[in-house]
Order: sequence, then structure tokens, then C-alpha cells
Amino acid sequence: MGFIKEFKDFILKGNVVDLAVAVVIGAAFSAIVSSLVGDVITPLLLTPALKAANVENLDKLTWGAVRYGNFLSAIIKFVVIGLVLFGIIKTMNSVIIKKVPGPIEPSSTDKLLMEIRDNLKK
Repeated sequence: MGFIKEFKDFILKGNVVDLAVAVVIGAAFSAIVSSLVGDVITPLLLTPALKAANVENLDKLTWGAVRYGNFLSAIIKFVVIGLVLFGIIKTMNSVIIKKVPGPIEPSSTDKLLMEIRDNLKK
């Protein structure tokens, strides 16, 4: 019985539950970012750039049995996803920073208590 109680306490700790929620939200966010990259950014930016470089079928490039095109495609996708995430997080941080209020002025009661404290120290 002790093992079950310990396991229950462990599972219901805030950190484990928070981690589980973060994983689920992360998976959903991953789908959004993948769709943004695959359905919006790639057709608008990446496809024209690859056509201009004459490598429309990047994933089919091979050197003998080595399919380095898939590797290059994965690297490009990683960089694009990284740039998109950077842009999203940078935008979110700037919005969050604007909403955070400045330092709060102490109330008159707090000022009076600080003055009393300072006088007692003297």
C-alpha cells in the first residue's frame, strides 16, 4: 500500500502535471508551426527560391546510394521552423513586456511603516 500512496503523491505533484500539460500543448503547437512552415512559408518563400536555384526536387538529390537531398531538406526545414519560432516568441515577449506594469509605489501605510522602521534603527 505504501508504494501506491507514494506513486499517487508523485503523479499528483504539480511538476508532473505541469509537465504533462506542457507536452500536450507542445504537441499541438508543433502541429501549428509545421502547418505554418509547410503550408504558408514553404509555398510563399522556399519554393520560389528553390526553383530559382534549379533544385525544385531537393529531397530527390542523390549521390550514388546516399540521399543527401533529404538531409538538406531536413536542415532547411529545421532552420525555417527555428526562424518562425524565434519570430513568434519574440513577438509574444514584446507583447508580454508591454503589459507588465512598472514598479508599484508603496502605499501611504507602507511609507509610514518604513519611516518608523528607519527611525527605530537609528
